[in-house]
Amino acid sequence: MTADEDDSPCAGGDPYAIALRAGHGPVYLRLADGCRIRMPVHRWYARPTVADESVLDRCVGPVLDVGCGPGRLCRALLGRGVFALGVDVTPRAAAHTVALGGIALCRSVFDRLPAEGGWRTVLLIDGNIGIGGDPRALLARCIQLAAPTGLLLVEVDPDDVEERCTARFEDIHGHAGPRFPWARLGAPALHRVAEDLALSVADRWRYGRRRFLALARQDPASARR
Repeated sequence: MTADEDDSPCAGGDPYAIALRAGHGPVYLRLADGCRIRMPVHRWYARPTVADESVLDRCVGPVLDVGCGPGRLCRALLGRGVFALGVDVTPRAAAHTVALGGIALCRSVFDRLPAEGGWRTVLLIDGNIGIGGDPRALLARCIQLAAPTGLLLVEVDPDDVEERCTARFEDIHGHAGPRFPWARLGAPALHRVAEDLALSVADRWRYGRRRFLALARQDPASARR
């Protein structure tokens, strides 16, 4: 039986397993306060959208895709001739990426990773700024991973929100995964966190309701002014 044929989405205590079961109906992120957010699972498994392409156009290799999921972005980059490595804590995600021709490691972004300090682009797309529930710690880690002149491309919440919480995935069939730490940040909150880490906003753009920012290390000379 393959991972995609597994009818026990919560098996092994993987909090993301339900979200990665394509073709099994809607999946929701349930926050601790009861708020329920429908997740775009269909998009994760489809070809990159025009909004995704706007991210890919800004990528300079080598690229590290943090929380790559099924790997649509890192696979698309490889198709463009740009080296990209996906990283995801969920075995199903990494296996799916590799099965479709991508390159991925089943590993946490906080684990030791290849080429630390050498990635020219680090991606935090699809709300992955929430990984670990501490955006400041996550961005600080991504700075360590990026090259001195590298960019962090971050997708933020379309609303002006700053929230650290616990959450879990659930589906319409009554399945719910274990809780995990999560966070939601809008653009203003990301600005504040970035400034604390001596990062500047190099670019910002939107497509529909999706919002993106590119962060870079501040020029020391500019920071002193």
